[in-house]
Amino acid sequence: MKKILCFVLAAAMALSLAACGNGSNGNASDGNTIKVGVIANTTGDSSQYGIAVSQGAKLYIKQLNEEGGINGKQIEVVEYDDKGATADAVNAYERMKSDGVTAVIGAVLTNTTLAVADKTYEDNMPQITASATAASVTVLDPTDENSDIRTNVFRACFIDPFQGEKMAEYAQKLGATKCAVLYDSGNDYAKGVGDAFAAKCKELGIECTVEGYATGDKDFKAQLTNIKASGAEYIMCPNYLEDVGLIVTQARQQGITAGFLGGDGWSGVSAYASAEDLEGSYFCSGYALGSNAEFEEAYAAEYGEAPKQMFEALGYDAALLMCNALKSAEEQGLEAGSDEYKQAVIDAMKATNGLEGVTGTFSFDDQNNPIKSASILQIQGGEEVFVENF
Repeated sequence: MKKILCFVLAAAMALSLAACGNGSNGNASDGNTIKVGVIANTTGDSSQYGIAVSQGAKLYIKQLNEEGGINGKQIEVVEYDDKGATADAVNAYERMKSDGVTAVIGAVLTNTTLAVADKTYEDNMPQITASATAASVTVLDPTDENSDIRTNVFRACFIDPFQGEKMAEYAQKLGATKCAVLYDSGNDYAKGVGDAFAAKCKELGIECTVEGYATGDKDFKAQLTNIKASGAEYIMCPNYLEDVGLIVTQARQQGITAGFLGGDGWSGVSAYASAEDLEGSYFCSGYALGSNAEFEEAYAAEYGEAPKQMFEALGYDAALLMCNALKSAEEQGLEAGSDEYKQAVIDAMKATNGLEGVTGTFSFDDQNNPIKSASILQIQGGEEVFVENF
């Protein structure tokens, strides 16, 4: 009886261990598949971004597989949730390496992407983020013009300084002479966009008051009081959606009538503050909803609802860019997961020129950032309405 019990327990343990392996055996390809990692914060704070990127990326890969894959091989997605935490993001990447991925799509938030990029750079693992906009994702020290580049890391979105500068220029176009910035000083994304906005305002001759707050703060009355006293005509609020909603609502409660400006993190903002409070606000985005019916219809068919923001489209394009580069390595007959294969993917990504995506036509500059314009959107009646490319 004891022998039978031991045999049953051993069999159960073996099955359990097999299940924990996520279907991966540590090889980058078994001859019929190519393993690609997806790291996204699909739970936790700001999960709306991670879910959107993940679903967009997986939609493209599904479509590609249905068309025959790459070189007759199917793309196998190995996905882990980083919960928006840097430690979890690094753990996700290490697990993916053990699973045998040969390229990584992710992470989503700036802080988690930076943590992963430090690791992929050491391994020369091809990586593309759909949404992390900090200049330091691809450049080790953005303040040093001679800084080394993370040659293996690319992005589908534009960078923080680009957004901040664009929105300062747009404020000038709107006739602003006084502006303010209110951002989470502990968030790389918010600080990067906000600082660039303030610097560009100074260059353009626009007075700019800068106010910061600590991550997790919910009460912004003190900062808003200072901004109100400054006479700012527009307030740049380059934060994540939860904070934006609180700030806009509290500003209106304090009688502030200044217009609000935002970065690409504003996509989907209408769910976080009233239409009345947001009315007339402008923000820049990497994609304008309604501009690509084919993609949006395919997304709705797959997930039962239309895209809500730009991040679904950016996730789709990140997967497109990575898979296009994988094709080059496959065409050379290289072994998936080998150093030569990874370098071929990186070289092909760098050489991308004129690839048509959902959010634009892609080429990369010398810092692995896409060369593309920004869409300006305005909140009108609770809807995000495309105004112009700027």
